[in-house]
Amino acid sequence: MTEILKIKGGRKLSGSIAISGSKNATVALIPAAVLAGGPVTITGVPDIDDVRSLAEILQILNVDVIEKEDHLIIDPSHMINTDLDQDVVTKLRASYYFMGALLGKYGHARIKMPGGCDLGPRPIDQHIKGFEALGATVEYDKGCYTIQAKDLQGAQIFLDVASVGATINIMMAAVYARGRTTIENAAKEPEIIDVATLLNKMGANIHGAGTNLITIDGVDTLSGCFHEIIPDRIEAGTYLIIAAAAGGDVEITNVIPKHLEALTSKLREMGVRMEIGIDSILVHGGGELKAVDVTTKSYPGFATDLQQPLTTLLTQCHGQSHVEDTIYKERFKNCLELQRMGADIELGSGIASINGPTKLYGDKITATDLRCGAGLVVAGLIAEGETEIHGVHYIDRGYDDIDGKLRRLGASIHREKVDSD
Repeated sequence: MTEILKIKGGRKLSGSIAISGSKNATVALIPAAVLAGGPVTITGVPDIDDVRSLAEILQILNVDVIEKEDHLIIDPSHMINTDLDQDVVTKLRASYYFMGALLGKYGHARIKMPGGCDLGPRPIDQHIKGFEALGATVEYDKGCYTIQAKDLQGAQIFLDVASVGATINIMMAAVYARGRTTIENAAKEPEIIDVATLLNKMGANIHGAGTNLITIDGVDTLSGCFHEIIPDRIEAGTYLIIAAAAGGDVEITNVIPKHLEALTSKLREMGVRMEIGIDSILVHGGGELKAVDVTTKSYPGFATDLQQPLTTLLTQCHGQSHVEDTIYKERFKNCLELQRMGADIELGSGIASINGPTKLYGDKITATDLRCGAGLVVAGLIAEGETEIHGVHYIDRGYDDIDGKLRRLGASIHREKVDSD
C-alpha cells in the first residue's frame, strides 16, 4: 500500500500557520551531533521522513536517540563506528554528512552512496577534495565510499563550487583536525551558520560561517549542548507562494524574513501584497499578478528549492515568465505534470517559459522529487476539480504535516491509501 493526496481546488485559504524547524539544517545537525562526547539536545525538529531515516542510521551506530515532541536527544556516549552500507542510507542525500562526522571523530568512514531526489548530476567531488586536503584517502568500491586518515591536518581548501553539502561536510571533518583549516569560496546558506553554531556550542572553534571564508581551528574534545533549529525558509517560502496563489489573508509565523528576501522581493515584483514583521509575514492574496523572470542562484540568491513551487504560481501571472535553474538544470519534471493540468509551458535546457494566466484542471499527477511535490500541491489548491497526487513519500521527506497545516487554512486535502503500482 502507498499513500496519495487528494485535493479539491478552488477554496480560498485564510488563517495562520507556524513554520517548523529547517529540514536542510536538521539533516546536517543530526550527524554533527555524533561529534560530541555527551548528549546533544536539538529542539524544533520537524516531523519528516528524513529525520526518521537519520535516527535509524544513528541506531546502527549504537547512538542513543530519545524523541520528545519536537526534541531529539542524541547521546553518542556508547557510539560504535560501523559500516553504513544499509539501504536506509540511500533514502536521503543528507546521509553523506556522516562521511565528515565519522572521518572527523574516528579517522575512518565507510558509507554507501547517498540517495535522495533525482535532480540530475549531484557529484560529491568537492566533499572528496576537502577530505583529501585534510589528509584522507578516498576509495569507491562496490557502491561504497571508504574514507580514512591516520591523522587529519588543517589545510587551505578552495571549493570550485560553493557547495552547501561540501562546506558542512568539510567543517565537520575539520573540527578535530590538527591546526587551522580554511574553506574558501564556502557556501553562505543560513543552514551552514546553524551547523557552525551547534558545533561552537559543543566546543568547536569556527569563524566566518555565512561568509565565503570559514576558518576552523581544531580542538581536542567536544561536549554535549542544547540547540534550537532555525525556521525552515523553504517551507516558509512554499506557504508564501501558496498564500499568493490561493489565499485571502494568510499569516505565516516563526520565520526569519531576511532568509526569504530573494523570494519576497520577487513576489512583490509580481504584485503580491505583504506585511513583513519581525518573525512573521502576512500575505494578502487575490490580486492580479504579473509575469516575472527568475534565475536560481546560491544564497542569498533565489533558492532552487523554491523554483518548482514558484513555477506553479507563474502559471497564474499575466504575461510570459522565464525561469532558469542554474543549480539543477533538470529540475523541471514538475512542468510535465503542470502541462497535463492545462499549463502553457515551453521547456528548454535548464529553462522554462510560462505563459499565463491559464486555468488548471484537476488530474492524476505524480511527484518525482520533494520540491516537485510541493509545486504540485500548489497546483492542486488552485485547480478546478479534484487533483490526485502520487509520490507523496517525496513530500513527506521535507514537509512537516503539510496536509494538516493546509486544512487549518481551509484547504480540502486528505490522504488515502491505495495499492502500490
